[in-house]
Amino acid sequence: MEKAKQERLFSLLQAYGSLVVALSGGVDSAVLLKAAVKTLGKEKVAAVTAVSELLSGDELADAKRCAKLCGVTLTTLPAEDLSSPDVVRNDAKRCYYCKKRRFEMIVEWAREHGCRHVAEGTNVDDAADYRPGLTAIEELAPAVVSPLKEAGWGKADIRRAAKEWGMPVWDKPSAACLASRVAYGIELTGERLRAVETAEAAIRRCVRGQIRVRHHGDIARIEIEPASFDAFWQHREELETAVRAAGFAYVTLDLGGYRMGSQNESISHAFS
Repeated sequence: MEKAKQERLFSLLQAYGSLVVALSGGVDSAVLLKAAVKTLGKEKVAAVTAVSELLSGDELADAKRCAKLCGVTLTTLPAEDLSSPDVVRNDAKRCYYCKKRRFEMIVEWAREHGCRHVAEGTNVDDAADYRPGLTAIEELAPAVVSPLKEAGWGKADIRRAAKEWGMPVWDKPSAACLASRVAYGIELTGERLRAVETAEAAIRRCVRGQIRVRHHGDIARIEIEPASFDAFWQHREELETAVRAAGFAYVTLDLGGYRMGSQNESISHAFS
């Protein structure tokens, strides 16, 4: 880990005095939590996870595991995302609406518990993809802060630190929320989100690396890394049966392989 970047991050965290970390279950927020505890001490750090149908069971389990490892009690807040018409509509701004309401809720919780700042895990590499949720984060500043991004940390820095600090998710593949799997324009429902989660879990038993089951109504478009195509094909019949059983009529393998944010390829112009 580059010493200058680490010292920059620790200096930023020290200035907050106390901090609530929005813990998602991924490596970015896990490293942020560990850095906050190392800098401020666990007595001045809280961890909060917003829970709804958009969060997979595996992600919640990893959030609990990382909080326990850091010696911090994890508070789970019911986000009730599917009660929001803006989120359920699932247009190109869905991530913005979801992030805005979730972080407003976490900021309110933080204030009720005497903390002025909520930290989230955006890093400098996140600008490479279409992420309208980042606009929501910016609008909620200075109550919501992004210390990893401000300190100049990228994904490689985060994974190196996670490994050095013994975080169990250091090599965990990146994962967005389940809603990111559902094609824009298809309304979000608990049934559709569970179908995606169930199908991905079935594929993960046979295939390593990045896995996405993109929900296109009756069609499941499966993205995996090209290096895993052979493994997928060896279990093709088993996996097709499992994905159909999850709730899809048709099962397809995307020959382009996994790529971050592929659902955004249909967007003609970015959110502003």
